Amino acid sequence: MAERQKIMIVDDDASIAELISLYLNKECYDTKIVGDGEEALREFPQYKPDLVLLDLMLPGMDGYQVCREMRMLSDTPVIMLSAKGEVFDKVLGLELGADDYMIKPFDSKELVARVKAVLRRYNGRGGRQDAPEQVGEYVEYPDLTVNLTNYSVIYKGHTVEMPPKELELLYFLAASPNQVFTREQLLDHIWGYEYLGDTRTVDVHIKRLREKLDNNEHWSISTVWGIGYKFEVKK
Repeated sequence: MAERQKIMIVDDDASIAELISLYLNKECYDTKIVGDGEEALREFPQYKPDLVLLDLMLPGMDGYQVCREMRMLSDTPVIMLSAKGEVFDKVLGLELGADDYMIKPFDSKELVARVKAVLRRYNGRGGRQDAPEQVGEYVEYPDLTVNLTNYSVIYKGHTVEMPPKELELLYFLAASPNQVFTREQLLDHIWGYEYLGDTRTVDVHIKRLREKLDNNEHWSISTVWGIGYKFEVKK
């Protein structure tokens, strides 16, 4: 029997946390509930979850700080949960490394769907390899290989860790060199499943990609002002 995937639920509202746990248990996930940020960081290395559902409004250390600390330890996917729906809050959460953002109250079916979608993108990522043999779906340029099958990025001979959505965005752009895509097209292709985000989400992920893949003489992720972005291959 396959081992059940583990999900850590970080929420100080016990009734909401128990309800979320019930939904996920019905889908055959193993869950662990913690009530504050400090406890989450203590339990995280021991429990080793496959995904974290992280409430922003926690007593003491807030969800933003917890996400920042977790990102220093691991690239385990994080879905932020919040009653705050402002664009600033979403963007800040994404900039700190969250993979998705859900606004309370949310439908249980949507929560389960998003958990499955994030895990589906994350699963299959192989361990670190210095010089892996590329198989499956991948694109290759000077200094860069992006493999969508095993979710790996090799840049200048080194593995670059990135959340699934960042990798998928990079792969999508690199698979169509010099083609311009609008932010709306990128939202639709990468986030799919009727994602209710805004186009700033794309800008945040592009910014993070550029930080990880510094200027290269052969190619770049270019902004096409007033339209969107493209993976520009330089002649």
